[in-house]
Amino acid sequence: HTNHMIDGLRHRFKLISSLKMAEEVQQNLLPNRSPYLDNFDISGTSIYCDETGGDYYDYFLLPDGKLGIVVADACGHGIGAALLMTSVRAFLTSAIRDYQSPAHLLKDINSHITRDCSKSGRFTTMFFMEINAPTRQLKWVRAGHEPAVVFQAKSQTISYLYGAGLVLGVDDTFDYEDTNESAYQTGDIILIGTDGINETRNKDEETFGHKRLEQTIRDHAQESAKVIQEAIVEEVAAFRGDLPQEDDITLVIIKAI
Repeated sequence: HTNHMIDGLRHRFKLISSLKMAEEVQQNLLPNRSPYLDNFDISGTSIYCDETGGDYYDYFLLPDGKLGIVVADACGHGIGAALLMTSVRAFLTSAIRDYQSPAHLLKDINSHITRDCSKSGRFTTMFFMEINAPTRQLKWVRAGHEPAVVFQAKSQTISYLYGAGLVLGVDDTFDYEDTNESAYQTGDIILIGTDGINETRNKDEETFGHKRLEQTIRDHAQESAKVIQEAIVEEVAAFRGDLPQEDDITLVIIKAI
């Protein structure tokens, strides 16, 4: 019995060590600093509910002084979602070299993801945004992802960046279409996040929801992108209380300054 217990402990120790290594590897795949873009303040973070997770965000320097921002969410969480997200990241970083538009990019990587995931039924949602700093224009594709939240400083109102688009990994023939937004103004704030924010539950089975998220953005609209990001994470954690985190949480804050 003692030998059996010792063997079990050794196996458990190996598993824990492997998970820690996987966590370290995945964290190294996320940006270690915010990108520099004229007249913008940008901050992002990912908080996993397990050692590894299926959420991902990144920044890409694009031609003509543009910046690409991606937030993605592989179905599920833990090791399985992390493996899928690692593949999605690999396809994305390879395809970005021939970047033409958000729609062209997502069509390219969707063909690869569908090839790998069609039999398993796994899929990934993604929001890819192109920021054209010189013209102050936005272009994006929303592949089944949460719509981005926009706080308009001048009118103090909040709107959402929608757009039709199928999740990645289901149909390799699907044609994605770009959505364009009129010029943004100084002080405007954009939040691209995953559903782990709005779907966080408290002890009364209430969800954090869009209204609380909108109010948090309004309350900290005069602060930096980093402060807004941290405030949202803190509000979600306080709302959840002592309950365990059930889903990964990722968000990127973009503020025009």
